[in-house]
Amino acid sequence: MERGAESDSPYSWFRLGVALLLSSIGGVGMWSMVASLPAAQVEFGIARGDASLPYSCCMIGFALGGVLMGRMTDRLGVMLPVLGGTVSLTLGYLAAGFATTLWEFALAYGVLIGLFGCSATFVPLMADVSHWFDRRRGLAVTICASGNYVAGAFWPPVVTHFIGAAGWRQTHLDIALFCAATMLPLALLLRRRPPLHGLSTGGRTPVRTAGSLGVSPGVLQTALALAGVCCCVAMSMPQVQIVA
Repeated sequence: MERGAESDSPYSWFRLGVALLLSSIGGVGMWSMVASLPAAQVEFGIARGDASLPYSCCMIGFALGGVLMGRMTDRLGVMLPVLGGTVSLTLGYLAAGFATTLWEFALAYGVLIGLFGCSATFVPLMADVSHWFDRRRGLAVTICASGNYVAGAFWPPVVTHFIGAAGWRQTHLDIALFCAATMLPLALLLRRRPPLHGLSTGGRTPVRTAGSLGVSPGVLQTALALAGVCCCVAMSMPQVQIVA
């Protein structure tokens, strides 16, 4: 298939909209614990530092899961990882809602919600979107990435409202049902493979040996990873501890 044959097409923008919705919904895993932290502290009778353990586990799982889901997306396409992430989010919120100890709660957030859940709705979707745009690629990837921040604006007040109305356990169960009902049909809309799939590269996007900054992709990726960790650690303290 000729490069650019489907790039920047109406379908590309439709696919970007689907990715943005998935990222905004799936991003609940990174924000629900922020709103639930005070309630969890009271429920389990623990100090604030101990109550932040589930959030820490979720973020560590999210970081490791991004690598895992990226590899899966390279091999299988984006639909299957997103479907798997949706199932994991659903099971994770069910497990969290029925947790009887802090460790059960933390494992639900760290493994099911972070590692295998919301990690599938961030980096893999941005990577997939980049294959569907040439002229507007930077804009498209930025829009897709903003789903994580849309989630940050949308989910905390929603979760806080429902915790006050129905309690944190019922709220987690309701999130599980909402994720399953909305994300599964959206994920199925991503069945179509990117335009470059099937070329002589074995279905993979050709890799440049040097980036636009004159450094190798490995060095550039390492620098971005370090920047991401330093940035997010600095943001997490006020977002989670001070606000709660």
